[in-house]
Amino acid sequence: MDQNVLDMKNENLISRRKILKGSALGIVGLSLPFTTSASIFEKDHPSIGKPYPAYPSLEPELVSEVVGKSHFDLDTVKKLVDKRPELARATWEWRFGDFESAIGAASHVGRRDIIHYLLSKGATPDIFTFATLGAFETVKGIIQLSPGIQASLGPHGISLLSHAKVGLRMEDKMSTQEVDNCKKLIDYLEDLGDADGPSYEEVPESEKPKYLGDYKYGEGEKEGFSIQLNMRKLLSLGAIGEFGGALYKTGKNQFNYSGAPSIKVTFQFDGDQVKSLTVKDPDREIVAKKI
Repeated sequence: MDQNVLDMKNENLISRRKILKGSALGIVGLSLPFTTSASIFEKDHPSIGKPYPAYPSLEPELVSEVVGKSHFDLDTVKKLVDKRPELARATWEWRFGDFESAIGAASHVGRRDIIHYLLSKGATPDIFTFATLGAFETVKGIIQLSPGIQASLGPHGISLLSHAKVGLRMEDKMSTQEVDNCKKLIDYLEDLGDADGPSYEEVPESEKPKYLGDYKYGEGEKEGFSIQLNMRKLLSLGAIGEFGGALYKTGKNQFNYSGAPSIKVTFQFDGDQVKSLTVKDPDREIVAKKI
């Protein structure tokens, strides 16, 4: 064989060996530094605190707390939101699609101080917040852009007119102009005729106690409902042992849940005593016996 051909074969063989050797070392080289780097990272940058089940979503308990406290506790709201400003936009579902934001909570109880604080932290106002603040021109403009929106209900089935009226809760701390704007808005909404939500039957105070108590539909500790009186002294339904949304009477022992049109709650009697309640939604019907 020609010597030049032999030399070329030897060179190719040597080159192939170098490539294979380099590849093997490359694979090892790629894997070893990764393991070493991970170890170094964990050593030099240890994690602080363990992830909770919902991580990386916010802890549900934290969201619930800031929305709940936004009804009445400015100091706690500041403590929570100063630390995590994103909580200014927090929204919580109480029951059956009854969604409420932190600023929505402050709005329907007339806490202008909490509203203004949350706005300063990036909260998003809606027509109900503007109504509480007596923003007459803003509310009127929204209604003109979307006729009929004045009949929409806010959290817990609370009407737009109710938000406007509660806007005077802190009247002693408001300017004359702010008070005048609130009253002007109330007059405007009353003139529209449909800004106070649906009409429901009153439940006499003497009848409320017979509905109160716990109702069970299963053997589990939480498989049941509690009927209690809420802050507005309305009957409310929640998970057993907990508060829930208001019940609005629509007929004899028949109620709507917190303005949710698809949820119907009825009570069954044995003589003068309530023996059970039934919660009906579009997909199920749950009967719970009073205990």
